[in-house]
Amino acid sequence: MAKKPKKLLDQVRDAVRLKHYAYRTEQTYVDWVRRYILFHNKTHPKDMGENEVQEFLAYLASERKVSASTQNQALSALIFLYRNVLHKGLDLPTRLITAKRSTHLPTVLT
Repeated sequence: MAKKPKKLLDQVRDAVRLKHYAYRTEQTYVDWVRRYILFHNKTHPKDMGENEVQEFLAYLASERKVSASTQNQALSALIFLYRNVLHKGLDLPTRLITAKRSTHLPTVLT
């Protein structure tokens, strides 16, 4: 009897544990991968690539209006997925690599 292949999110969990990342990082990465798949109508990530990652990050920035650090976290999770689980490189444009944090200065009350 052939062994049933593990589900993708379980493979992500295994890869994160293999690298000894924190449990919270595991939860976060699995959640971002799940959101990415759902955003693309449950298409398997092996059938997607750079364009879909860019679309997802653009959606987070423009529609969801998430912060730069949140965009970077989502990008890190997707890069981890492609490199460590699917063993596929992503050729993302350098302008997309990291979102810039705002240079907002706090208002100081006097």
